[in-house]
Amino acid sequence: MDPEAYVQMAAAERAHWWFVGRRRVLGAVIASLGLPAAARILEVGAGTGGNFPLLRRFGSVTAIELNDAARDIATERTGLPVQPGALPDMLALGDQKFDLICLFDVLEHVGPDEASLRVLRAHLAPGGRLILTVPAYRALFGPHDEALHHFRRYERAELAAKLGAAGLATHYLTFFNSLLLPLALAARLLDRALRRRGALGETAPPGPLNALLAAIFGAEAGWLARRLVLPCGLSLLAVAGEAG
Repeated sequence: MDPEAYVQMAAAERAHWWFVGRRRVLGAVIASLGLPAAARILEVGAGTGGNFPLLRRFGSVTAIELNDAARDIATERTGLPVQPGALPDMLALGDQKFDLICLFDVLEHVGPDEASLRVLRAHLAPGGRLILTVPAYRALFGPHDEALHHFRRYERAELAAKLGAAGLATHYLTFFNSLLLPLALAARLLDRALRRRGALGETAPPGPLNALLAAIFGAEAGWLARRLVLPCGLSLLAVAGEAG
């Protein structure tokens, strides 16, 4: 992505329904984990820092991001220094351990995904948790994913198998962004039919519609906080820890 794309992303993260709804879901799931007070938190693939205010509610945040422009924007908007780095073998973390490692729509951008999970497992503190989100359904891979430089989308069983192969025990695995799945499917099929390189819009839709979509997406937060397993959805969410 060129630097201007990250400027657009930073603007979208503040109000776009997808980011707002996802933060509500993630905040509810993280709150349900019973993290220690002042938890040590790592976000890999931090982008322009849109998740930092959420994560800071739960502890101190260490952030890693490969792109120079994204790191500069994240530091400018939040004051949190962001380290350069990338998965699987460009994480300058030494022997640091974390109570929570966050990987939000990042793993699909990484070629060696299983190796990356194995590296992150080594940085979990005793009792620590890894929380990640990825796009679901390989059959949906299309222009939208190409525009976002995805290597893949994931099936539920495939993600569980890769977590296990990396030495991680899956504590919770569910689809989410389920209520809006029919609308998303229609949009993706139209993109595919027209060979339109659609991607998440840089600007939010008109205010009332944006608020409605954010409310619908965010309404799933209560279900996921109670560890309900949703049978379908545009994305997958997993919580994992070191295998015993």
